[in-house]
Amino acid sequence: MLRNVIAVILGIIAGMALNMGILEINYLAYPIPEGLDIHNPAQLQNYLDALPALAFLVAMVAHLAQSFGGGWIAARLGSSRPMLLAMIVGAVSLAGGVMMMTMVKGPAWMAIELPLYLVVAWLAGNIEQKRRAAGNTPAPDSAETGKAESNEA
Repeated sequence: MLRNVIAVILGIIAGMALNMGILEINYLAYPIPEGLDIHNPAQLQNYLDALPALAFLVAMVAHLAQSFGGGWIAARLGSSRPMLLAMIVGAVSLAGGVMMMTMVKGPAWMAIELPLYLVVAWLAGNIEQKRRAAGNTPAPDSAETGKAESNEA
């Protein structure tokens, strides 16, 4: 139980780090102009309205990478129930995305990312479940395969 809680916390932290890293690249490509007060909603909205669609696509990729990467880390590190752990990270990421959508008004098409938070978290959990299932299949004994090969020849 404790291992799963720690896995979720580490998944959230890793996902946030991935998100911030990708967004930093976006900020380097589209820097905030000198003198802009980001705490002033009108100035911030004017800046956002001037950004090209590519800037919002990169932000969408960063947000979904947070949900996928964090979900995968949580599922991988957890001792049991990888899908649940990944979906918890996806739900936390979704909550952050909803909060961001209410605070910052971007293009309307950005709302498509909201359900995708859970989809990519599900994919991360599914990848880990398949990995674990593949690891549980017994490998054939090398002595038995050697006998089978020698009998065929």
